[in-house]
Amino acid sequence: MFLLLKYTLLYTVVLMLVALGGMFSERSGIINIALEGIMVIGGLAGVIAIQMMPAGSGAAMIVLVSILAAAIAGMVYAALLAFASINLNADQTIGGTALNMLATALAMVIAKGVNGSASAKLDYSNRAFVFDIGPLTVNVFLFVGIAILLLSYFVLYKTRLGLRLRACGEHPQAADSVGINVYKMRYIGVLISGVLGGIGGMAYIIPSVSSWNFEVGVSGAGFLALAVMIFGQWKPFRIFFAAVFFAMFKSLANIASSIPMLASLGWTQNMYNMIPFIASMIILAFTSKKSRAPKAEGIPYDKGSR
Repeated sequence: MFLLLKYTLLYTVVLMLVALGGMFSERSGIINIALEGIMVIGGLAGVIAIQMMPAGSGAAMIVLVSILAAAIAGMVYAALLAFASINLNADQTIGGTALNMLATALAMVIAKGVNGSASAKLDYSNRAFVFDIGPLTVNVFLFVGIAILLLSYFVLYKTRLGLRLRACGEHPQAADSVGINVYKMRYIGVLISGVLGGIGGMAYIIPSVSSWNFEVGVSGAGFLALAVMIFGQWKPFRIFFAAVFFAMFKSLANIASSIPMLASLGWTQNMYNMIPFIASMIILAFTSKKSRAPKAEGIPYDKGSR
């Protein structure tokens, strides 16, 4: 029971953070397919930051510096999507797909350079991030995720910035007509998605293991987060509940061997890893007709076409 709760909490935070990032981007009008790649780059930056910390550094300093590194790396990588989509009016889906493909290759090259070998596997210590609360093992990203969830709701619905972001995603021409800089708002939305995606990538890699092979990227977690965002209807608290739902499916791969009923099925771990993606396809097939995406998402804004 505690093992199921441990992994459900871990994956819930990851999927929620990345989906919230996608929400901010798409609320501003930019489709962010590049969440997978942003997670890889953010996770890589976080791991390297941990490795570079001086011996004897305090746990709080390690956590703060590495999360900041992951956030900045994710933001910088997301800026590539923002520039291509906003300044160059490039196809947002193709641009995001290209960044996903580039991210894993880039991470492999950097990881091999850090290792000084042909291996893209990096080792690190995650002791600063993981601790026990009674019989339950949790990590610091649980509390980071709760804070970001509450902050996301407040920013999106209770601030002028959130109102402007939503306006730019629904009707950019109307927003521009009242003096809102649509290009600036869309940049902000994409950069926020980069920050949250980078932190989400680190939250996926760091707490569960003490080494990571960047040849596998983040194993499709970014695409699953996109399904969470759509199922959550681009709304923070709905995204949270959608993340819990999908996280429970994803946890099965980690706990199947310890549950006699599941172990008796004889399924491999890869089969259990497929379950959340199969579930996402089935759920989205039945719910996509009722989904209400921001009206202007994916449409390049032309100031002269008012």
